[in-house]
Amino acid sequence: MPILPNRCLMCHQGIVFPQKGVCSVCLDACLYSYPVCLGCGRKMYVETDFCGACLNISPLIIVAPCSYHQGLGPFVAAMKYQAQFAALDCLTDALITRLIFLSEQGFLRMPQVLVSVPLHRQRLRQRGFNQAWMIASNLSKKLNIPLFSQKLVRIKHTQAQAGLSGKQRRLNMKHAFELEPTPQFQRVALVDDVVTTGETAKEIARLFQRQHIHVQVWCLARAEAPKLME
Repeated sequence: MPILPNRCLMCHQGIVFPQKGVCSVCLDACLYSYPVCLGCGRKMYVETDFCGACLNISPLIIVAPCSYHQGLGPFVAAMKYQAQFAALDCLTDALITRLIFLSEQGFLRMPQVLVSVPLHRQRLRQRGFNQAWMIASNLSKKLNIPLFSQKLVRIKHTQAQAGLSGKQRRLNMKHAFELEPTPQFQRVALVDDVVTTGETAKEIARLFQRQHIHVQVWCLARAEAPKLME
């Protein structure tokens, strides 16, 4: 269990529910306050699933409660790089609220299973934990959706994606994963901490799609191109 603060991580004021890590005022200020495209993350002015550009390419559905650039990014990064999970609970709750809203609006169907993005065994040994698995496990318990990850493995010890260009990210992820034949699920949600260009998710999604399984992506924050937020 993470050691949780008795003050908000952002404003440092005392909070009623310390287990949440971030007070409701700060959290609300950092969550999306406008509709976003479920494909590219573009800011939109009406609540719908995809922007006009994404309607032409049928992209992966990517669901996040907030932008990585709007205040909560450092706490998402702290999970991966510092093993600091104080904000995990409030961010998963915010993601669940977003998922329920989109489901009620008919923009997505809830999956039958959750799948966390796996780490290569060497990276897992170095880090000691997989933050994507911890997020997926939290979501699984709260949503009562099974967590299924045993048959998806990372077979290529890739370079860290941070700092790479879009093309470099694509090449880095190429043939990085392997998926054994799965039970006949129709819908899965792939869970990660943050989505930037989405190359990791796309590479994994292709493996599931070959087995005629629909994939959507859930993450705690989306690091979209800043120009898409204008």
